[in-house]
Amino acid sequence: KAAIARLRAFKPPPFPLWDRLPVSRRAAVLMLLYADRRGDLRVVITMRAASLRSFSGHAALPGGKADIQIARREAWEEIGLPMDDAKIPAPFRIEHLCDLPTNLARTELVVRPCVALLHATQPPVPVDTIASSAKAPSSPSSPRVEDSLIPRLDAKEVAAVFSAPFHNFLRIADEVHKGSKRRPPPGKWYEGSWVQWHEEPWRMHFFYVPVNDQRVTKPRRRDGGLAALAEDGDDGDAVDELAEDGRYKVWGMTARILVDAATVAYGEEPEFEHNSHFGDERMIQGLEKLGRLGPKKKAGSELTSDDLKKASEAASKM
Repeated sequence: KAAIARLRAFKPPPFPLWDRLPVSRRAAVLMLLYADRRGDLRVVITMRAASLRSFSGHAALPGGKADIQIARREAWEEIGLPMDDAKIPAPFRIEHLCDLPTNLARTELVVRPCVALLHATQPPVPVDTIASSAKAPSSPSSPRVEDSLIPRLDAKEVAAVFSAPFHNFLRIADEVHKGSKRRPPPGKWYEGSWVQWHEEPWRMHFFYVPVNDQRVTKPRRRDGGLAALAEDGDDGDAVDELAEDGRYKVWGMTARILVDAATVAYGEEPEFEHNSHFGDERMIQGLEKLGRLGPKKKAGSELTSDDLKKASEAASKM
């Protein structure tokens, strides 16, 4: 509850350029959080289908162009999350908590992360009650997302849907809870390195999410076309061709967004090195000044080191 309250209170710095960018350059991803049976937050992640033209086979957050409503629509198409809260099985609802500073994808899209909470209807947690709410136990009678919500999948876009422990994106190793029936499979949770991106040092994160404690939802039809997203000890196709030794790899911009969001939510710095700023808005402004973010984009065009160097120089003159 304390983490949710911090996300509700977060206000990203003003970025007026967002509204001036062509819709074709704007995208939004939905970071969908929910509380598991222990009360810990988990985040829903997808594995992109191999048939997609960009980032095929990568772990990603569901989304599309160009704001929270469009991200909700894409989440409906990808994982079956209804666009209209009234169509979500009672008593669940989705609350838009905050937006994070925008990021720059190598495909020349400006990406806005939208953080939302999927939970049973409960009174909002006031920001000034963070300390007290953190001590308050969840109602044992509250229905659980992993037990009650059944998403639909679109096989054209999603290869799998799984979840990951949100707080663990601040840690260098698997967090194992006392009394947990299953241990993570052998292997590391995190590795990282510094690379040059956007003409400055950029921390590349690689997380290896265990999936042996959950059923990985796949685009297959059963029970009239429904597929269940289940957790903690529910046997199923946890280890498959998409996994490396029982783990799914989450990296790149998706991993960076997850670290940024967890830093805000928990008020903690990660145990590993990380960029000191959120998003890439300075570089985005430089590219826009150079005319690189117009409405039309060449098919297959991606940013080069030379492009980013020029954009960095342009941004420094603003």
